[in-house]
Amino acid sequence: MARSKVTVVGAGNVGATTAHWIASRELADVVLVDVVEGLPQGKALDLLEASPVYKFDVKITGANSYEATADSDVVVITAGVPRKKDPVTGKFPSRDELVKTNQKIVGDVTRQVVKYSPNSILIIVSNPLDAMCHVALQESGFPSNRVIGQAGALDTARYKTFIAQELGVSVKDVHGIVLGGHGDTMVPLPRHTSVAGIPVRELMAEDKLQAIIQRTRNGGGEIVSLIGVSAWYAPAAGSAEMVEAIIRDQKRVIPSAVLLKGEYGYNDLYIGVPAVLGATGVEKVIEMDLNDEEKGMLGISAKAVQDVVGILGY
Repeated sequence: MARSKVTVVGAGNVGATTAHWIASRELADVVLVDVVEGLPQGKALDLLEASPVYKFDVKITGANSYEATADSDVVVITAGVPRKKDPVTGKFPSRDELVKTNQKIVGDVTRQVVKYSPNSILIIVSNPLDAMCHVALQESGFPSNRVIGQAGALDTARYKTFIAQELGVSVKDVHGIVLGGHGDTMVPLPRHTSVAGIPVRELMAEDKLQAIIQRTRNGGGEIVSLIGVSAWYAPAAGSAEMVEAIIRDQKRVIPSAVLLKGEYGYNDLYIGVPAVLGATGVEKVIEMDLNDEEKGMLGISAKAVQDVVGILGY
């Protein structure tokens, strides 16, 4: 039986590390694509040369054009520009400028991907995440179950990490979920958080829990403040987790940015909710029973997403 094939667009930190996780778990053959000549080829070769040591046996290819991506089962799109200071003016680009710039990049990438892999499932990692999902959906013409955003997997991983650290327990026993848009309006749900089935509020003071929620919301910013660039290990791990669920048809429940069609009271908006991921992409959206406070927080998050999506002009 032929191996699955996954393309990762963007050979920067997140893209290259996503390729690393996918290859090391032998999920699929990997194609790493980037516009910078030599970059994807060099990183793909470096990763391939690690395979005899860690005994993963997959094909890893680097390319600057999309021909090599043909017939991919899943395509992970990490391409885009980060929000960084202009070296001349010292100013950051406005949100509108950043959205428009990445709209063009993600749009161009999506059209190329669809040309060569019309049956693929797209996982969007480019920021602003929820808005870029709308771009990929519009430009691909794919049904929405095949255009998914990776954010909730990352935000939830950070949330679980901080809880495990605070309690001195294994991350394997922490269960919880983060909903909403990817940003400082995300919605961690302590009412649905437990450690080995024990409600987290029985184990931790409320002020500690609220501090963890705030740290989760600022998770990306904390990394940037420490090293000057965005995180890559955890975002790539979240992406690989989604790839595995799809490639291996695992029916995993993973918080993902999906296009809502009435669920949670929203229509035609990408927002992070628990979704069952399998061979056809999003196979089901799980609608949780939220209380008034949680609904209110989700509403704030949805409005923040809608404001950014409005810039796209669709």
